[in-house]
Amino acid sequence: MPTSQGTGDDEPPPRLLKRWGIADAAPPRPIARHRWRVDSEAGSYLLKEYAAAERRRVLFEHTVTAALDATGLPVLAPISAVRGGRTIVTAQGRLFALYPWVTGRRRGGLELTFGQCERLGALLGELHAAMDSLTSPVQQSLLVPTPRACDAMSAIDGMLATLPRDGRGNDFAALTERRLLERRALLAELADHQPPETDVSTVGHLHGAFHEGNLRYGGAGNVTAVLGWGSMTTGPVAGEVVRAAAWLFACDDERGLDLDRVTSFVRGHRSAFPLDAGQIQAAVHREWWERLCDVAPLRHRYLGEEGRPGTSGADAALVGWWSDHLELTLDVFAAPYTDVPVETPGGSPAYG
Repeated sequence: MPTSQGTGDDEPPPRLLKRWGIADAAPPRPIARHRWRVDSEAGSYLLKEYAAAERRRVLFEHTVTAALDATGLPVLAPISAVRGGRTIVTAQGRLFALYPWVTGRRRGGLELTFGQCERLGALLGELHAAMDSLTSPVQQSLLVPTPRACDAMSAIDGMLATLPRDGRGNDFAALTERRLLERRALLAELADHQPPETDVSTVGHLHGAFHEGNLRYGGAGNVTAVLGWGSMTTGPVAGEVVRAAAWLFACDDERGLDLDRVTSFVRGHRSAFPLDAGQIQAAVHREWWERLCDVAPLRHRYLGEEGRPGTSGADAALVGWWSDHLELTLDVFAAPYTDVPVETPGGSPAYG
């Protein structure tokens, strides 16, 4: 028997799709946990199941995405049921929502031209501006907990204690020890660079996961859909700009961030949602520090434990590169706000 939250393995209840006026669909095809593709003569759809405890969050998400869709932004609104117009349908104690099927392809941030990077930054800025106007104000002063270097070093010491000793290890164990010791040395060296916990930046509602996995592009290179609205949150807007740039434009090796694309992206965001150089630089400082203190990718990568997975060794490589180029990244992210050219490692100046 299905529970009120579903199991993800249960088929949707029969006749469910008729609630949206779809009577000729093939049986829903599972594509992921709590997700099905629905194909009918009228088109294709994505059917999602939610836990009962998520109802309030999902209703807010639906309100925001429907409003964004109505402004013409590439956000897919949920489809309303035929009777009552609700976007969440309850059937056999389970909660469902239906969306248009997403078309378009994924593109990595490093595949984008500088012009496309600027347009993508402008899109994020337009989303921030629209959410700011469509949602209730968010408290403008936040106390943001700051990770402690000593806590991260203690966690690394605990991981080191689990490694084989007395020559009983292998090459991977030796690599693991080297990576952990490298991170510990960075933490010890840079412990006095901890950012303040009080953040007075402009805050608002954020997408929460603006990265290549949640973006779809059309044939002309324009974004056709921004997905992943289940991650919506509140916080400093500058923080989302920096996180998005770090997700989108990080190389998979010791080259770090593609700072020319970062500049284009930030310049685009500035055109739609102006902040200031100080807010951007504070967000760069915090994002770098949080990555430096985050040992979960190391734990996952080298010890096989639960935690936020990194992208192979890319997380560790980016932290090392960013620590060596902190001042440069502070200047490059701020360049679009200061109109001061900054020479990037590739030899090209980043202008505002």
